Amino acid sequence: MSSPRAADRPRGRRAARFAVGTLVAAATAVVALPAVPAQGAAAKVVYLTFDDGPSPRYTPQVLSLLSQYGVRATFFEIGQNVAANPEVTRQVGAQGHSVQNHSWSHPDLRKLSKSAFQYQVSATDARIRAQTGTTPSCLRPPYGGVNGTVRSAAAGLGKSVQLWSVDPQDWARPGRAAIERRVLDAVKPGSVVLLHDGGGDRGQTVAALPAILGTLKSRGYTFALLPCR
Repeated sequence: MSSPRAADRPRGRRAARFAVGTLVAAATAVVALPAVPAQGAAAKVVYLTFDDGPSPRYTPQVLSLLSQYGVRATFFEIGQNVAANPEVTRQVGAQGHSVQNHSWSHPDLRKLSKSAFQYQVSATDARIRAQTGTTPSCLRPPYGGVNGTVRSAAAGLGKSVQLWSVDPQDWARPGRAAIERRVLDAVKPGSVVLLHDGGGDRGQTVAALPAILGTLKSRGYTFALLPCR
């Protein structure tokens, strides 16, 4: 870009006011940036999350791999699955992972009455608390179904809504290689990766995990829990 004409350049105090105004505007722009989880997008941090568990078959396999690579993750669990497999949820929490709320039976929360919404969240809270000793503070609405009503109702129950930024659609079972590629091609600092440890055959997800974890570590990434209690 060409430089301004001499007559257009501010002088003396006018120049100083111009410079201060520029700095204030820049600072305001930084403050206005969207919030990012925990350590911020500048750090090479990935937030690995797993939905739809616990599964008595696949969740222990996921836990074994996470332990092998020294990685902690956030598990958004379905209440009725916690009720059916309480020992698996207990294992998730005991290994230092975060267990959060993914509703009781995986409905679209946007379509529920207020009382039904409260049941989906509160019943799941109770089951998770019984196994981990803590009450989830984060809610992941099934299907990512969010609107203002869902956010308001979640906040009324002490929940922040947590979605994702990387979705390899592993639930559709596109194959191990596709899951690996879709995650590794999309991840950047601050990414929240959506994977599944329940809700069906998750063998491809389990098979893709070693390459995902190993490759991201080799790229200098670390892994953290989402900022949920």
